[in-house]
Amino acid sequence: MTTARAAPRARAGRVAVKPLDGLDALSRQDIETMLAVTRALAAPFDLPAMLQAVTEAACSVLHAERGSVWLLDAVAGELVLEVASDLQRVRLPLGVGLVGACAQERQPINVPDCYADPRFDADIDRASGFHTRCSLTLPLVDHQGALVGVMQLLNKTGGVFTAADQALAEALAAQCAVALTRVRMTAALIEGECLRQELELARLVQLRTLPAEMPEVPGYTMHGSFLPASLTGGDTYDLAHTSQGLLVVLGDATGHGIGPALSVTQMHAMLRMALRMGADLETAFRHVNDQLADTLADGRFVTAFIGLLDAATHSLHFISGGQGPILHFQAARQACATYKATSFPMGAMPLFRPRPPVAFDFAPGDILVLLSDGIFEFEDAAGSAFGQAGVEEVVRLHHRLAPAALADALLQAVHAHAGGAPQLDDITMVLLKREALA
Repeated sequence: MTTARAAPRARAGRVAVKPLDGLDALSRQDIETMLAVTRALAAPFDLPAMLQAVTEAACSVLHAERGSVWLLDAVAGELVLEVASDLQRVRLPLGVGLVGACAQERQPINVPDCYADPRFDADIDRASGFHTRCSLTLPLVDHQGALVGVMQLLNKTGGVFTAADQALAEALAAQCAVALTRVRMTAALIEGECLRQELELARLVQLRTLPAEMPEVPGYTMHGSFLPASLTGGDTYDLAHTSQGLLVVLGDATGHGIGPALSVTQMHAMLRMALRMGADLETAFRHVNDQLADTLADGRFVTAFIGLLDAATHSLHFISGGQGPILHFQAARQACATYKATSFPMGAMPLFRPRPPVAFDFAPGDILVLLSDGIFEFEDAAGSAFGQAGVEEVVRLHHRLAPAALADALLQAVHAHAGGAPQLDDITMVLLKREALA
């Protein structure tokens, strides 16, 4: 069955958020601290270590005196304190205190004077002997909108938490929420689930990292789909608004199963973190590549196309770490221009400086076609691959279709070529089309 993720468009008029003042003032050490914490977020089983790493990174970068993480006990309707320096496990009902209010409202709460806020519960201060001056409290909500907990930072050194501080904390909280979901699912599997149940839950976790809906960009339509060869796969994709334009990603890790799925999830999380912190495309690629080179096992790597579309100028800049061919269907000449990879696969080795991003312009009717190897290398019974020529012919014949329909046409052509041969590799497709002029 097809597991396409071409969800409905987002609300009309949605635009990218500009970076907040102060993000560009981050030091190199702060950036590397925030990126390094994603390695802890990728650890599948050690929940205490992961939560400790998150709170320490948040306190370091945001200059907070203390940090805590509260996890949701949905059955009891309570929040359970899991990470704090001087308190045993504490339980709070939803709605009690700033932590409970944040969980109930699912909105960040930035309070410059806690004792002046009627929602503040001073009982924990009295129990610990600590005096809370200001606080920043954030809900931990996963990609599917489910609340998993709350993160709280207390007493910024020398002042109060700013809007820029909140933006950084929200970026970290978003990644923490996804990691918490994965850790909890994995822990449940270890307690005795059978192999198929393990793979099914891992598949659900992986699918939660994919876009829940397609972003809306005036003048453009798009589609993304992921069809793993087994329950989990080594592919990923992303189509998302950033402050620098529309982020377009297609990634493919070596191998199949849970290991490669975690590799691409780690790459995906670090990339989004770097871009949300204001890094440019080249800097984000280099930092994520070097982190992967430090963490992936020998012989493991991720091929990845990472691009940013400026819809105002219709220009796409991209870096491709081992991912290719990259096809740009040019409507004016009814043919595809082909681009090769611009760098080594991500994680293969540290990079001092990647090659500059490649750029091309979208004319009306043009289409960016990103496909994983599962399309190009899909073989028939005789061992003949579908190939790039097969892809280009389908795109040429059906380029007037919307991206989702074009993806279906590609898939139908591949299966017709295969003649019943089984799918042996993951299939991921990302199609981005500039609408033709009326």
